[in-house]
Amino acid sequence: MVLVVAAALGFAFSNGFHDTFDVISTALSTGAAPPGVAIAAAALLNFAGAFISVGVAATIAHDVVHAGSIAPVVVFTGLIGAIAWNLATWRLGLPSSSSHALIGGLLGASVAAAGADAVVGGGVLDKVLIPALLAPLAAFLLAGGAIALIYRMVGRRRPGPVTRTFRRAQVLSGGLLALAHGANDAQKTMGVIALALIANGSLGGNADPPFWAVAAAAAAIALGTYSGGWRVMRGSGARIIKMDAAQGFSAQGAGAATILVATFLGFPISSTHAISGGVMGAGAVKRLSAVRWGVAGSILIAWLLTLPAAAAIGAAAYGVAWVFGAGA
Repeated sequence: MVLVVAAALGFAFSNGFHDTFDVISTALSTGAAPPGVAIAAAALLNFAGAFISVGVAATIAHDVVHAGSIAPVVVFTGLIGAIAWNLATWRLGLPSSSSHALIGGLLGASVAAAGADAVVGGGVLDKVLIPALLAPLAAFLLAGGAIALIYRMVGRRRPGPVTRTFRRAQVLSGGLLALAHGANDAQKTMGVIALALIANGSLGGNADPPFWAVAAAAAAIALGTYSGGWRVMRGSGARIIKMDAAQGFSAQGAGAATILVATFLGFPISSTHAISGGVMGAGAVKRLSAVRWGVAGSILIAWLLTLPAAAAIGAAAYGVAWVFGAGA
């Protein structure tokens, strides 16, 4: 259990480190905030967001795999799969989904240990796969609608004052985005810890994560965010589209709204999906050619690979544990 908790917190740290630029990219692209200030604010708000609810944590703990069918070693090897894929995509500069890496790792290790019956099929479909498809589309449409309305309202006004106004507005929308990121992503770590505690018999089957798990996950993701994912700079934000301040505000607001709604519904969606969907929606309204679709396509490929790749690594990690007598 000590190893599981350590690995879960390591995943939360890698999640924050991996997703830093996804959270702050729009503010940096438009010049709304300098990098140091943006990263520090994002880390603080990630920490605060982790205490908003535990609905996503409950989904991870109860609706992905059957806790009664697995042992803590399965959770540990699933985390190994998620962390390994996070590090690989960070190294390659690809902003892949930490959420899908975690769920993929858990599914792969659980199937390797206990077969397909260990998977909660309905929960994975209804609370993971369908929201994963809808979240970026929702952010795309929200951002597109918002920027279309904004351009209609300010189209005849002088660019200078409009830009200054929306740069200030981005401070608010960017803060809300960082809060939303912490709310959804930190809960995944809490849920994994709760899943391991239930599998170990240390926590009741329907119990919420203990407070120490909430606080530890919040601190780990905040520290990861503060450390910064600078290599991932090359894979999102300004590379997808060069935005003006109004577009940045729309993209941040759409991403934040999508993530917060998913959080309160208990859906562990990818913040990367939502943020990138918002960025592309804000750009496409201005003109389709403004979006660098080749970069967006490479990100999409990384998204499609993440769940099966992390599942394969998680299954392989469980196989190694089984060979050395640690399997269950």
